[in-house]
Amino acid sequence: MNRFAVLLLLLLPWTCAPSRAETGQQRAEAAGRGLVGAPAPPLTLKTIDGKLVDLAGLYGRKAVYLKFWATWCAPCREQMPHLERTFEQAGPELAVIAIDVGFDDSVDAVRAYRRKAGLRMPIVFDADGTLGAAFNLRVTPQHVVIGRDGRIAYVGHMADARLDAALQAARKAPARAVAAGAKTPPPPSAVVVGGRLPALALTTLDGAAFRLADAVDRRPTALVFLSPWCESYLADSRPVLAARCRAVREQMTALSRRGSMRWIGISSGLWANRDDLVRWRDEHRVGMPLVLDADGALFRRFGVMQVPTVLLTDAQGRVVRRIVGPADLAGAVRPLLAAGRSP
Repeated sequence: MNRFAVLLLLLLPWTCAPSRAETGQQRAEAAGRGLVGAPAPPLTLKTIDGKLVDLAGLYGRKAVYLKFWATWCAPCREQMPHLERTFEQAGPELAVIAIDVGFDDSVDAVRAYRRKAGLRMPIVFDADGTLGAAFNLRVTPQHVVIGRDGRIAYVGHMADARLDAALQAARKAPARAVAAGAKTPPPPSAVVVGGRLPALALTTLDGAAFRLADAVDRRPTALVFLSPWCESYLADSRPVLAARCRAVREQMTALSRRGSMRWIGISSGLWANRDDLVRWRDEHRVGMPLVLDADGALFRRFGVMQVPTVLLTDAQGRVVRRIVGPADLAGAVRPLLAAGRSP
């Protein structure tokens, strides 16, 4: 094998990621800094087959390996043989659970992939993002290893020697008294059509405050939930979705320049940090305010698990329409603008 081929194999895990500015391992390790050593949350998971998995009941008896993944994620698919092999060899000391992140995915897609790949481990679908929030999800895949003492021992991205060593150590560690993890509080009810914007002040990339419920500026508001890598990373694997992201980006950029409405772009923090969003903004000359939802709190607050999603509100801050999929945004905002001009 020539040196170029060897170099290509070494770089492959990084070039599969949506952004190359920071590796997936670096992002996962950063996400794990506040987790490693802390008690794992005592969550109850429900598999796509309807079975319940009580993590708190496993702590103290078994080590637990959670792999967060998605069907659209190239490195996730590349690492699936490692996950399946780990499940087959787990034995009684290790519980292996695959958690689809739910972001731009579906249970049907997960079932289809399971059949194609022949996966046999329990699979959980994180429909509302609460599991990802509990384990500080930042990349796909994201590996979380929990020791038999119920404490998080490792967070990473690569299926490499570091992960294998963490799994081995977790399996061999003696059972200990379980440290009680804090229960995850139930999320607030998602804002739906007919509801009003919450009184939140968001900090934009430029450091300005954008008030969702603004008592002074009574123009209609458009919230655009997006991912800066959607139209590039998914161009080959999911071209329809990539084209949809591009179309919404072009429309929102043009409409926001008119000044007749308030526009705010809210970027997912999955595979995106501030630098990624700044590069995307500058590359496409997006002039509207942008916010990075690093921990996904805004996506969950508005019940958004797909990009692009656009929420339109009237001048009183009431959500009047949710748009997911192909959209004529100019036509969608026209009634709001007309209502604002009515006597």
